[in-house]
Amino acid sequence: MTNYPRLLAPLDLGFTTLKNRVLMGSMHTNLEETKDWNRVAEFYAARARGGVGLMVTGGMAPNREGGVFPGAAGLFSEADIANHRIVTDRVHEAGGKICMQILHAGRYAYGPECVSASAIKSPISPFPPKELDEEGIEKQINDIVTSAARAREAGYDGVEIMGSEGYFLNQFLVTHTNKRTDRWGGSYENRMRLPVEVVRRVREAVGPEFILIYRLSMIDLVPNGSTWDEVVMLAKAVEKAGTTIINTGIGWHEARIPTIATSVPRRAFAWVTKKLMGEVSIPVITSNRINNPQTAEDVLSDGCADMVSMARPFLADPDFVAKAEAGQADLIAPCIACNQACLDHTFQGKISSCLVNPRACFETELVVTKAAAPLRVAVVGAGPAGLAAALTASERGHNVTLLDRAKEVGGQLNMARRIPGKEEFDGLVDYFAASLAAWDVDLRLGVEATAQALKGFDKVIIATGVIPRDPGIEGQGGPNVLSYTDVLRGGAPVGKRVAVIGAGGIGFDVAEFLVTGESPTENLAEWLEEWGVADPSDARGGVSPEGPRPEAPVRQVTLLQRKAEKPGRRLGKTTGWIHRATLQMKGVKMIGGVNYERIDASGLHVSFGEARENPTLIEADTIVLCAGQLPERSLADALIADGIEPIVIGGADVAAELDAKRAIDQGTRVAAAL
Repeated sequence: MTNYPRLLAPLDLGFTTLKNRVLMGSMHTNLEETKDWNRVAEFYAARARGGVGLMVTGGMAPNREGGVFPGAAGLFSEADIANHRIVTDRVHEAGGKICMQILHAGRYAYGPECVSASAIKSPISPFPPKELDEEGIEKQINDIVTSAARAREAGYDGVEIMGSEGYFLNQFLVTHTNKRTDRWGGSYENRMRLPVEVVRRVREAVGPEFILIYRLSMIDLVPNGSTWDEVVMLAKAVEKAGTTIINTGIGWHEARIPTIATSVPRRAFAWVTKKLMGEVSIPVITSNRINNPQTAEDVLSDGCADMVSMARPFLADPDFVAKAEAGQADLIAPCIACNQACLDHTFQGKISSCLVNPRACFETELVVTKAAAPLRVAVVGAGPAGLAAALTASERGHNVTLLDRAKEVGGQLNMARRIPGKEEFDGLVDYFAASLAAWDVDLRLGVEATAQALKGFDKVIIATGVIPRDPGIEGQGGPNVLSYTDVLRGGAPVGKRVAVIGAGGIGFDVAEFLVTGESPTENLAEWLEEWGVADPSDARGGVSPEGPRPEAPVRQVTLLQRKAEKPGRRLGKTTGWIHRATLQMKGVKMIGGVNYERIDASGLHVSFGEARENPTLIEADTIVLCAGQLPERSLADALIADGIEPIVIGGADVAAELDAKRAIDQGTRVAAAL
């Protein structure tokens, strides 16, 4: 008897059956742009072997003007069809099914040839789009239809037509971007003409026995977005036009409401999809912030959808479904929705991967094989770098001993998990603990490793992390001064007025910790109110007319930095704005370009500029130091002095904020090469 009877139940589409209710949603990884089709094929085949019912590729451009960026992949030639056939053949050999997403970016295309319903520039692109005339619209329809026909020729089981997230088809649907007065604008019947016509003509081109998914924006989260009645009208129209399955799209890329970041509650938008259930007779998929089998099962049990889309969880663990089927959910590497190695990479033109699983998208490069001769390996430090090294080395067959002076695994992850909105780190630490037991790692907690005790090992890996950097401020030894470790790890008492020194990632985390009472990530109703999300039946686009209504801050916090730039400018590309907006909503004052003169009982004294002008007192009961980190290398240095050459990884190698992405990647690669 499975623990997930609904999730693992087959879904009959009439002409074909999906083996379960799990969709691997579309992710643009930049893999197709490498032109290494074996690498692309192995990425998808690994997920097919892991048991997913249906996959959707990253968005393929139907033409040059519709590509997300210049050179975006698509099916433009016979050679492209042959290359994609490598992928589909590999997936089918692995027992999987795969659809190709057709993505026309419209005004989101990062190039001067972009086109849209009206010549209204997107706030996230520097290029104003050309307004299409009748002939231009016909060309876009024909190119999308041609792309679908080529996808069938390339062996795909279907296509997904991207009609959400503010892309091309979505731009025709709403008056926010469609100011036309011809038959493609004005009334909603006219504005929805384009997506309906696209679906109808794609269905004609591909025939009846081909999966056609329409990704429908169910809550736009932008001003003048669709009403709920319009959403339902479109859903019924695309069903009639030939859609097999409707997939849920949430929010436009320009929306100022987070939709997939870690601070968004799990299944935060499943209620939106549930509103469509019963309005159409074809299967409906829900999506966004569903990252474990129990949450997915609950969504289906609650009648929110017929199927669940999970995208990034399949970066974190390609064997997600197989482990769920085997009763090993605790061994599923969890997506923590951090965006650091996936979306941040995508928008920087890099190959996407995963903080939790650096092998994602590097399946042909980062290969973990059984060692020819097992070694005795000691790993010192059970933070992210040490955990990754210990697990990878054990997976290869080495005899691994993991030591840490702390009483629990996780290292500085145990500070991160205390930050409101970072509760997903709880699951990551639990996963590491379960995996250590599963791989039979000799775990020794509460043990102070010494150079003498490490002499009997064949290899010693030092992952002892970082120590806080001393900023050298006059008066910092006073009773009103704490380190971020005192606050996050030690639970030291903090006053009502706080100055936080250092506005990097840790400073932002500490500030959020200090101004937040109960975490809204744990309370969906509170989170929706905080960000101003409304029921689209009540407010067009799901944007509350009252705007965001956050809980009052529990402390008055000032966040300061030496750099004369906007605080938070160097945070994650796709999540930094969320952290900045969160602190602004909580009234946190952010100041850059300061000199720290001294600390006394009144608070923090600062000045500005090289001339140290405008001396100012930041009145504070408590000053928290988040002034950077230094590598903790004392044990590594002792080993070297004793004639042992250790391998140093993670923060002990390079102290760069609390960079778990780099730490886990480095730990995995070092162990894979032992």
